[in-house]
Amino acid sequence: MFDRVDKTLLITTILLLIGGLIIFGSAALGVLSVNEAKFYAVIETQLVYALLGGACALCIGIMIPYMWYKKYAYIFFGLAVGITSLVFVPGLSRYHGGAHRWIDIGSLSLQPSEMLKFTFVLVVAVWCARHRNNFKDWRYGFLPYALGAGVITVLLLAQPDFGTYLVIMTASFVTYFVGGARKKQIYALILLGLLGFVTIIAIRPYMLERVKTFLDSAHDPRGSSWQLNQSLIALGSGGITGRGLGQSVQKFNYLPEPIGDSIFAVLGEELGFLGVLFIITLYAIVAMRGYLIAKFSPDQFGRLLAIGITMIILSQATLNISSMLGITPLTGVPLPLISHGGTALMTALFELGVLLNISKSTYNFV
Repeated sequence: MFDRVDKTLLITTILLLIGGLIIFGSAALGVLSVNEAKFYAVIETQLVYALLGGACALCIGIMIPYMWYKKYAYIFFGLAVGITSLVFVPGLSRYHGGAHRWIDIGSLSLQPSEMLKFTFVLVVAVWCARHRNNFKDWRYGFLPYALGAGVITVLLLAQPDFGTYLVIMTASFVTYFVGGARKKQIYALILLGLLGFVTIIAIRPYMLERVKTFLDSAHDPRGSSWQLNQSLIALGSGGITGRGLGQSVQKFNYLPEPIGDSIFAVLGEELGFLGVLFIITLYAIVAMRGYLIAKFSPDQFGRLLAIGITMIILSQATLNISSMLGITPLTGVPLPLISHGGTALMTALFELGVLLNISKSTYNFV
């Protein structure tokens, strides 16, 4: 199964997963101090359901030939849209943190929007590979992509889940761009994106608060700026080598979601600049290997799918880390393979498995 896969990418993925479990275990101590039952629940979820399920997802991604997804791309995307729509169904949907993003099925909780990441990039890759020669006609280039993006926009912003929306739009846009989009179409999409961003800020007050926090970290220090300020305190107090594994102070009742989107701040506080540099280097290696796999892929579909998957992982990691550093507004995006979340972890490992499968078909690959 692992014959001919990119060993560098495989080892990097395993290192990220192991490092993530260590960091997660330490960050979860902040939950223990508040709710012992929840602590054991999240540990069980991460170690049993997510890790074992994630290992299976990685192996499935590696084993199934990537060309198989090309046959059923539109079906997969339709299913993902349908399942994601269930978050608006009373009785199935779980409301948490001001959003409807989860579906409860018995004792299991799923975040179906994770499925949209892969499936939308998949259909964009399939469409571009088949129709790129007709992209001069907007009916083949701009219009299909805009319609698909419109469906994603309605589904995710109604929840709301702006972080996942940014990840999907970034990854799919890059896939579409590499897939042969014309300049005028790109400019039109950028203009639509800017207009959409202004509209979102106008209709979603919490987004305006995040922008204000980004521009001025002193704005509402006990409200909208609290998470950013506590994150900067954690990262700053970590110094070069950190306080030591398990020694974070900020994870105890200071950082919101220390096992979620704030886990990077816990990492920086406990392992310092060196620990942060190590994790960022691993993500950089994933990005570099993904680029090489795409470059040497023998077919256009494999090339575009590799680019799309790489951008999903890279954009999500970049958004999380940059928001914790105050470089971009807070988005609530988890750190891939590290933050808590069974669906997110399994999906990320499956995507990396597909990328590894593509690497089996590359030639002249270094």
